[in-house]
Amino acid sequence: MKTILIIDDEPAARYGLRRALESRYRVVEADSAVTARELCTREEPDLLLLDVVMPDEDGLSFLKWLREQGREVPVLMISALDTAKTAVEALQLGASDYLVKGFELEELRQRVANLLKLSALEKENDVLKRRLITEGQFGQMIGNAAVMRRAFEMADRVAAADSTVLILGESGTGKDLLAQEIHARSPRAAKPYVAVNCAALPETLIESELFGYERGAFTGAIQQKKGRFEQAHGGTIFLDEIGDMNPVTQAKVLRVLENRTIERLGGSQSFPVDARVISATHRDLPAEIRAGKFREDLFYRLRVITIDLPPLRAHKEDIPLLAEAFLQMHRAKLRRASSSNATAASSTSRLTREALAALERYDWPGNVRELKNVLERALVLARGDTLDVADLPLEVVSGRSLTRRQLADAAPNGVDLTEKDFREAKRKFEVAYLTKQLSDHHWNVSRTAATIGLHRQSLQEKLRELAIRRPGREALEDDPTAQ
Repeated sequence: MKTILIIDDEPAARYGLRRALESRYRVVEADSAVTARELCTREEPDLLLLDVVMPDEDGLSFLKWLREQGREVPVLMISALDTAKTAVEALQLGASDYLVKGFELEELRQRVANLLKLSALEKENDVLKRRLITEGQFGQMIGNAAVMRRAFEMADRVAAADSTVLILGESGTGKDLLAQEIHARSPRAAKPYVAVNCAALPETLIESELFGYERGAFTGAIQQKKGRFEQAHGGTIFLDEIGDMNPVTQAKVLRVLENRTIERLGGSQSFPVDARVISATHRDLPAEIRAGKFREDLFYRLRVITIDLPPLRAHKEDIPLLAEAFLQMHRAKLRRASSSNATAASSTSRLTREALAALERYDWPGNVRELKNVLERALVLARGDTLDVADLPLEVVSGRSLTRRQLADAAPNGVDLTEKDFREAKRKFEVAYLTKQLSDHHWNVSRTAATIGLHRQSLQEKLRELAIRRPGREALEDDPTAQ
């Protein structure tokens, strides 16, 4: 049986409420906020009926205390004051509903039943979310390795708080997705989520983007514009790649964190801003501080809570799980994009064991984002119902990411590495790379395939695709001396 705590200083009011509810619920009563505090701890009620006007401490003050303690029990405010201002203030402080005295008893029972049902659903949702974390899923993110589950659990715990969060991790690890999910699980979820890529904005624009500007602040400022902090009021602002922010803007962000106010460019008036700050960077901020590129005081303000997202090479056991999820996503996109037979065939493709093994050998310098893109490429270009090593990029198949120097060394035949079109640049590189490898192995296909980590048949398929032939000979597969 659910327990309801009635908090009202008037005995007659408590009596009426108790009689209306005691047939369905266990009812306990408190005649003051002091008594209510004790009963909240001892009885752990499922719902509070809280009077607004009480002599020693009013209901709004008690509600504020309750939420500051982290107690999420639903509260139905009851008052003789029929004013919108009081109702709005109560809801802003975390009340679940508001009733004006003089209500019908059946309306009270219905409101109570609805709040208890909603509370039960929220608790069930929380249980399901925690179960998903143990099974390796956090919103759009997937990872069953211990290092990923720890990051998910930390993010889930801090979501309910209002603390500033700093997410650390290499490019492509999913820092933006983690920030989105923290916001989605927070009490601010219904409010705006505003993301700013600090590395993508020129230094001349980032300040006006973050703080806005007044009309006439600079040439072209023909009207007032709100900045990202103002747009995020009540919600969350995500400062991605904050390690790339210039020192002048760093100082202004520090002031926002300290004073919770902003001032638009060209203006003299400060505005209060209530936005939770989540930031992220791939940079080593302590090293940046030592180099004089990042403010130490801002660093300590940002890292109230720090979450580390590991690179994909640190949890390769998640690659099969991630690969299947990405393939499902890409298949769905392909089905929506086209109904042609070729696309339909590729949209059912599965990875062979050899292809999956190649994915697991590779170190993924671009992390999860690179894996996602590689699988999309493979699915689009695949000819059959399976994705084999021949459908993967050479650097993935060889298990080695290629540096600029290696690219230069692998392109001795005048390949132009400034080629604008990616597909053409890739084709030219593959031709140059394979030609050099074959030449180094005297055009022996078997030895070349073993060296670069391909099956002989896969290499021959790639050679046919690129029309690579031994100089002065027919196609390589027809050359018995090159086998």
